[in-house]
This record gives sequence, C-alpha cells and structure tokens, in this order.
Amino acid sequence: MGLTAAQLKQSLDAVAGIEPAFARALEVAGYPEPRIRKRGYGTLLRTIVGQQVSVAAAASMWRKLEAHIGPELSLERVLESDFDTLRACGLSRQKQGYIRSLCELVVTGAVDFDHLPEDDEEAIAQLTRIKGIGRWSAEIYLLFAEGRGDVWPAGDLAVQAGLHKLLDLPERPSEKRTRELAEAWRPHRGATAILTWHCYNNPAL
Repeated sequence: MGLTAAQLKQSLDAVAGIEPAFARALEVAGYPEPRIRKRGYGTLLRTIVGQQVSVAAAASMWRKLEAHIGPELSLERVLESDFDTLRACGLSRQKQGYIRSLCELVVTGAVDFDHLPEDDEEAIAQLTRIKGIGRWSAEIYLLFAEGRGDVWPAGDLAVQAGLHKLLDLPERPSEKRTRELAEAWRPHRGATAILTWHCYNNPAL
C-alpha cells in the first residue's frame, strides 16, 4: 500500500523543515490525502487498460475484461484469449500486446510483484520490461502501491509545475533540474511529489 497519512505527515514535516516554501504551502493548503493503490499486477493491468482513453471508456473496458477473466484476474485466462475476444472487451491491438507482455512476464516469474528489488531504480528497470509501462507508470506504482517514500517522478509535468509555483521559480523546471532540486529532500521525495500534486492547482497558493 502507499504512504499512510501518518507517514505523509512525518515526511512532509521533515521537508518543511528544510524548505520554508513547503511549510507555507502546508499552512495554506493543509496536508494531502494518501494516494493508495492495491499492490500487485492488477494495478498495472488496470493502468494499461486506462492509458490514453477517457475515464468512462477505461471503466467500461475494465468491467468487460474483468467479467471475461474473473475477479481474481486470471493471467492464464488472458493468455488463452484470442484477439477477437479481447477486442470485444474494447482492447486495441496495442493494448492487447501490452497486457500480454505483463501476463507473460508475471506467469514466467520474470516480474514478481511480491518480491520486486528493494532498490528503487532496479525495481523501475524490472517494471519497465513490461511493454506499455514507462518510467512514470513504474514510479507511480512504487509510490502508490508499495509506499516507497523516496520515489521521485521528476518527469511528471504536474510535479514540475508544482515546484515552479511553490518555489516561485522563474520557469517550470526541466526534468533534470527537478531531479537536482529534490536532492535536498531525500529520503522524503515521494511525499514531496504528493504535496506538489496537492498544491499546483490550488488557487490559494
């Protein structure tokens, strides 16, 4: 599971002690709510289904897929399904390829969601072996499903925009600059990312 409310508060209090702008943001906007996803392949399966489609379309496809493979999300059932069957669930050829990649890697043990590497970069490298799962999706999984407190999705535009606003920077920082800025906030960068999402559209800041 992701970072709990208590863990978020502890980490954000720590970074607020380092960066006064974060302390001011917490005073105005309060503490963010936890962002928690279920641990396991089902979360990334749902991520793939939802890529580049509306929330409503993703929900419809997910209901059809779950009805087909069962609530236990049988990967073997997915792999046994032909193109037309999965197409009837709303899955494009590309999405089917991504889903089959996930299923094959899990079934063969190449990706083990119960024993991902403890090192965050190694875990990201393993997850991005799955077709359709890029660095950002892997980072979000590790932060929201595993509660890895120092994961820092520096390529996320909302994180960059949040830092631009909170730190009163002259422009939105690049991914490289976003990584550089966050070095001072280790090992609390995951909570800091959640704070930026919480604040970047807040009109009070």
